[in-house]
Amino acid sequence: MRSDDAASPPSVPGVLTADDVVATARSIARQQEPSGAIPWFSPTGGVAGHVDAWNHVEAAMALSVAGLREPSRRAYAWLADVQRADGSWPAKWVLGEVTEPGGESNQAAYVAVGVWHELVTTGDEDFARAMWPTVRRAIEFTLGLQTRRGEFRWIRHENGELGEEALLTGCSSIHQSLRCAVALAERLGEPCPDWELAADQLGHVVAEHPEAFADKSRWSMDWYYPVLGGPVRGEAARARLAAGWDTFVVPGLGCRCVSDQPWVTAAESCELVMALDAAGDRDRALELFATIQHLRHEDGSYWTGWQFANEAHFPGDRSTYTAAAVVLAADVLEGTSAGSRLFKEIAGRPLGPSPASDPAACGCAPAPVADPVRSRS
Repeated sequence: MRSDDAASPPSVPGVLTADDVVATARSIARQQEPSGAIPWFSPTGGVAGHVDAWNHVEAAMALSVAGLREPSRRAYAWLADVQRADGSWPAKWVLGEVTEPGGESNQAAYVAVGVWHELVTTGDEDFARAMWPTVRRAIEFTLGLQTRRGEFRWIRHENGELGEEALLTGCSSIHQSLRCAVALAERLGEPCPDWELAADQLGHVVAEHPEAFADKSRWSMDWYYPVLGGPVRGEAARARLAAGWDTFVVPGLGCRCVSDQPWVTAAESCELVMALDAAGDRDRALELFATIQHLRHEDGSYWTGWQFANEAHFPGDRSTYTAAAVVLAADVLEGTSAGSRLFKEIAGRPLGPSPASDPAACGCAPAPVADPVRSRS
């Protein structure tokens, strides 16, 4: 089944009109490279923004929500074309040249979120089937970075070695990616139960085993991403968001990027909007979304951040991933597209806590004498 008619772009009454949202999406499309790649920002003052697979997919999702299907599809086509044989993508390109070749786990996995989002937003199963081999290879690469306990190492370096650390933000995102990948596999008649077991174990570790992750607690993403990615819900989500609120949220300005710097950013603020909405706190989500509009540029793009001690835009660019986060947050708040519930449920299944698929692996149950747990490098 396919729908060729773009849904109406979202609007947030009293904050952004549908035309405003389309203008923001067009600011992304203007910066798309001829290849289809979407960099963080176009070359400005001799500096070119880099491309990475995660932010590229997020931008493609926003383009689709706003009805800009052609540049969105070009973005996915490019991603499929440049995928490596092992299922990964380089961590960074600049102007078409690979500058950081290592393959990051959360970047590879996120294509599943994009393809599932595009499927439910447009109903285009032909697109999903065409992208399925890309998704499958990407998820298999990602699963190769899962530890026995359940978390995922953040990178496989060019020489094949795994990075030592697992990152809470990245693993929270991978949890959502795996849930989307499972739903896509089932929708296309190729169920992958091992992926669901991997998601269950990861979700449990994110929610219950902070010792599994490197300490990045000064970053706001480590605060709200366990809610945004789905492993933490209900009272635990509300308690987590309340505990970090005064540390990261600056009244009247937005959400800090890091706790110890006087810098608020629109992308983190909009991701927090979506986390608040997923936790059932719509009032604060709307308030925060309205607050961050001080970073809107007259052409519909958004300044990446505001350094409020110096009263200056910092780092001085208007990034595509920031515009994308605004568009997706608007859609989530108003429930305009079929993909707007992506942070609440996937294929009708609510995101939320999951029991460990192997409690012995994370130390929550005694290990059996003969341990049947699958082995992950």
